[in-house]
Amino acid sequence: MRVGVLSDTHLRESQYLPGFVWDIFEGVDLILHAGDIVRQEVINDLAVLAPVRAVRGNCDGRELADLPSRDIIDLAGLRIGLIHGNVGIGSTTQERALNAFAAESVDIVVFGHSHQPFWGWINNILLFNPGSSTDKRREKHFSLGTIELINGQIAANHHFFNGSGEKIR
Repeated sequence: MRVGVLSDTHLRESQYLPGFVWDIFEGVDLILHAGDIVRQEVINDLAVLAPVRAVRGNCDGRELADLPSRDIIDLAGLRIGLIHGNVGIGSTTQERALNAFAAESVDIVVFGHSHQPFWGWINNILLFNPGSSTDKRREKHFSLGTIELINGQIAANHHFFNGSGEKIR
């Protein structure tokens, strides 16, 4: 199973996802968006490629008020916690995201908020932040992620792009 992962797209009226998102997510089975979507149209556009599960971020207003603040997705025998990461217990985004699922048994926590790509194992849980494909802020490159789930194994990867949409690595 192949999952596309986004966060912090912050797309306003007349702004759209860059072409590399469509290229990387072609053929995915599911898309996860970890919040700060801003417009429902982003979810509708992504749903053309695959089903979308999304959570609300701190910049998501009334249009996305029905989205949960966190979600747990059972997929390919694994449990994925999905959260934006802006609130909760902890002094860093990673800590808040991990602590949000402390009472549940999850294998992966997907989060956003910081716009900083992150990949790391803590207490046998993969923490994964895809960064942002549209608002890199202080990062050198735009980014998004993919997660492959095969026979209980997890392979998570970041995909980096420059301002012209060319893949970096």
